[in-house]
Amino acid sequence: MAERTASAARPAYGGRRVAPANWAGRALADVLDRAAVTRTETGDRFPLYADPETGRWTTTGRGAWTGGFWAALLWLRARHTGEPADRAAAAACTARLADWVEADTATRGLILWYGTALADGDPGARELRARAAEAALAALDPELGLVPWGSAFGGPRLLARVDGVPGMVGLLAAAGPDGERAAASHLHRHLDLCAGAGGRTVPAWEFHPGAGWRAYAEPRAGWSRGDAWLLLAVADALHRPGVARIAPDRLEAAAERLADAWTRPCTPLVPLADEGRPAGPLDTSAAAIAAVALLKLARVPGCRAASQYAYRAAAILERLVGEHLTRGMLLDGCYDAGKGLAVRHELVWGDFFLALGLAALTGLAGIGDC
Repeated sequence: MAERTASAARPAYGGRRVAPANWAGRALADVLDRAAVTRTETGDRFPLYADPETGRWTTTGRGAWTGGFWAALLWLRARHTGEPADRAAAAACTARLADWVEADTATRGLILWYGTALADGDPGARELRARAAEAALAALDPELGLVPWGSAFGGPRLLARVDGVPGMVGLLAAAGPDGERAAASHLHRHLDLCAGAGGRTVPAWEFHPGAGWRAYAEPRAGWSRGDAWLLLAVADALHRPGVARIAPDRLEAAAERLADAWTRPCTPLVPLADEGRPAGPLDTSAAAIAAVALLKLARVPGCRAASQYAYRAAAILERLVGEHLTRGMLLDGCYDAGKGLAVRHELVWGDFFLALGLAALTGLAGIGDC
């Protein structure tokens, strides 16, 4: 277990006031300082996951589906320091995401929304987001009602996966009224498929021409990030009136159902990476994603459970900082439990969502900024 870096003080956030304890600011500074070290070590490559003992990163040349989170983390650092050099580094990283605009993958939402959303008026990021939004809109399959998972990473192309929804809602909505309608269609079709009976999320479905949709084996039900990604996508939609006006009651009901998986009594603050492996690893990255989603829900006008969501989000963030953060590294993230790949590591998206949650608590970023 990582060394403790936080006090026991608990922040207040959400319905009434923002009064984060000092631990949140200190932890945010640590994560963003770690980002500076990572930038020096990785150069023009993109960090993916880091060894918990050595801190050494496994990197990719093009960023894979996680490149946007690295760019977004650098933009948070630029806000934190105000230094032109940090802003230039973030802008350069974002520019390296341009090859993904035409890639056949629904993870363009993760890559190109998060990689540009915190860019604070940077003209290159703004132009990249506009191009990406139009490309995503053009990729919507009118028969399926969604942007397919795609072929960029191999495997079946006609998949609907929960990790192809967050980011894509914001990216499609950036394309104007047609994009807002497409974002709603993309989200609702995933809710049709993935928000399974009995409150259990089914993370992936494959379309078979002539036979329709069938549940797909990977990721399997019980995957920690399944509920978290879908909750984040619904929260994003509720912050966009042009998207939320389409079946608002359904979105609110979906938000309540998905949030319940993270807020019901006796639910662990940090989940298992795979419910089917009770002795298996945890996944701090799923917890960080869920915390950000709950903070977003707490800021939706008229949310009946705003205080509950805000309190739970703060509790998750405090647990991550207090028991899983060391030297700015959010450890105990699980890349792929089934393959035994990076099962207790620092994950770049875990770092980002932890930083975004802490930035919301401390006022560095508005929860609607990203």
